[in-house]
Amino acid sequence: MKTTSERISIPVGNQTMGAYVARPEGAGAYPGVLLFMEIFGINSHIRSVADRVAAEGYVVLAPDLFHRDAPGIELGYDPASLTKGIEIMVKTQPAGILADVTAAHAALTQRPDVKGRGVGAIGFCFGGHVAYRTACELPIAAAASFYGGGIAAPAAPGAGPSTLERTPAMKGRILCLFGEKDGYIPASDVAAIRKALEAAKVRHEVVVYPGVGHGFFCDVRGDYDAKSAADAWDRVRKLFREELV
Repeated sequence: MKTTSERISIPVGNQTMGAYVARPEGAGAYPGVLLFMEIFGINSHIRSVADRVAAEGYVVLAPDLFHRDAPGIELGYDPASLTKGIEIMVKTQPAGILADVTAAHAALTQRPDVKGRGVGAIGFCFGGHVAYRTACELPIAAAASFYGGGIAAPAAPGAGPSTLERTPAMKGRILCLFGEKDGYIPASDVAAIRKALEAAKVRHEVVVYPGVGHGFFCDVRGDYDAKSAADAWDRVRKLFREELV
């Protein structure tokens, strides 16, 4: 399916957040999907994923979650970019992210070209955590969390329950995808996520790909693994088809 894309602006309080929107070409209405970026911004890779999801028959909105501290930033995957991305990420606050994803969800669902049984979410790394958290906070019918870091981490003082502790609020279905050799997400975190989802009776699937590391879905990262990426993509397509269309 051919796609088209545009940049839009979304009001968040007294600020403005940029976003990338991709959708099938031509007239018609389709289910909506929120796509949450890595720490590298809405770069060419994230835009390509948005276009790829849109080609499956969805309206995809990727909000710029760094708009407060580095609006419009696009980074690569070299060490300097990693350092810069982490520097920006640590400035983000849960309340700000919630405001951003709530505004993005509203902007998506209010579009005349969006219909379907529910809204989906997909995110990678930092965005994988955001996808999980958003599924706990908003009416998300289906979420795909790729190597979401920090989901099982304790909440910072004064920040309320941790993301993992919010799992019982999740109403939709979630797919969590990890690499066995991920240097950022230990096996104990994956086990804790699986246990929390089971305890909350959330419809879920937790997949750990043997022998691969962090970022295995991104074809411009050193950890890219074509076989795992293809399997993960098939699972995402199935999830969205079964829950959103």
